[in-house]
Amino acid sequence: MDKHSSAVNLEGNIDTPSFENQTVKQRIMAFTLSNTNAREWFARTREGIRPWGEFINTKRFQTPKSVAPLPKRIVKNIEHFQSNYLFVFIGLVVFCILTSPMLLVAIAACLGACYIINLKNRDNKLKIMGRELTVAQQYSVVGLCSFPLFWLAGAGSAVFWVIGASFFVIMLHASFYTGGEEGEAFDLEMEPV
Repeated sequence: MDKHSSAVNLEGNIDTPSFENQTVKQRIMAFTLSNTNAREWFARTREGIRPWGEFINTKRFQTPKSVAPLPKRIVKNIEHFQSNYLFVFIGLVVFCILTSPMLLVAIAACLGACYIINLKNRDNKLKIMGRELTVAQQYSVVGLCSFPLFWLAGAGSAVFWVIGASFFVIMLHASFYTGGEEGEAFDLEMEPV
């Protein structure tokens, strides 16, 4: 070799534990968010939860004296209680799923099929007519087959019910909750002359 050319050898084996050999608990414990934005959002949301006593304090609920301060109050309350409203939304989703037995069965069937695919692909790959199907293709088949099941279970109406109920409850709370620094008692109202 001459002194201007050099060969770099990049051979080697890195031993990493395979995903298939891990238990479910090990997979959950090893879960990390690789996206820093998502990690920061989860941390901000967790830190932003206001005390539930403050959120449900009935002494703070007052009807606005006029429509003028209402938009400012709604925006301020949505910013202040953003994490609490997220939990209200999650609670309504859980309520909707638990009160719809057919939807619960459809979700269980879909998740069960995905779990079976996960178990079957550990040992050997699925072959249909001599062609091997990838895991993504198998999950796509489960999705396509579960679509009619979700349609029969009324998943579309459940989604719109959750959106509508969340909007109603959150807007109701944000409209009537007054903050501590909101001095509506001292607002001056101008009368036409």
